[in-house]
Amino acid sequence: MRESVPHRTGHRPPASGLAAVAALCVVLTACGAEDTEPGDGADSAGALTGELTVFAAASLTDVFTEIAEDFRDRHPDVEVTFNFAGSSELAQQINSGAPADVFAAANTATMEQVVAGEGLNADWAAEHGEDGLVFVTNTLRIAVPPDNPAGIENLADLADDGVQVAFCAEEVPCGAATTAALDASGLDVTPVTYEEDVRAVLTKVELGEVDAGLVYSTDVISSGDRVEGLEFPEAEEAVNDYPIGVLSSSGDSALASAWVEAVTSDEGAAVLRDAGFGTP
Repeated sequence: MRESVPHRTGHRPPASGLAAVAALCVVLTACGAEDTEPGDGADSAGALTGELTVFAAASLTDVFTEIAEDFRDRHPDVEVTFNFAGSSELAQQINSGAPADVFAAANTATMEQVVAGEGLNADWAAEHGEDGLVFVTNTLRIAVPPDNPAGIENLADLADDGVQVAFCAEEVPCGAATTAALDASGLDVTPVTYEEDVRAVLTKVELGEVDAGLVYSTDVISSGDRVEGLEFPEAEEAVNDYPIGVLSSSGDSALASAWVEAVTSDEGAAVLRDAGFGTP
């Protein structure tokens, strides 16, 4: 799904369901100006121009959309399209030839899949790292409905009889983190559902369809008062590093690099920090 996104006037709610998150594409056409050096992706006056496609983990939906507001003000002739979904799904799409300029994953293992397949732009990787640039971290939380009907207090409570829990599928980063946290705890928890990305788990909790779900701390923050987030010590054994990189298949490495610079700039870092992401 492609849609034009207006300027933000307030908090953007999370995607309303699995299908919306997995297929979400946001098209942003910039409306400000900034000079840069002429070259790929630049017109004769040196302004960046063209189309840019960014594949990013579902947990980055809100922050990347917000960062794009400033990016489009700076680059009026650039059209940015986002594809937000589970990192493993995005990696498969990239390695199958889907057109993309930038990939931001929710863990390093998924980025390594892309590096081994289509790969990162050689010049960019030589400067920033052959496995991408880790720009933030994220940590799991137990999300429960505001009234916490099951009385969940810790990770062990998820194993109680009758407690309905939603997890991310094991092949996606939030699922891998969930497995690591459970392994650290020695618990055996059987969820009632495995979801394809973390936003789908969050939605299950928001709608009261489950008693609890394991999501990222950033998802708890983005949900506002629709869920409560509970910290648990085992989460420290499952902190996710988020890498970003310019893809070798990019048709415009200058535009792709400009987006990475926007994400890692002081302004971008402030947006990420306010959303609850950690510093690598």
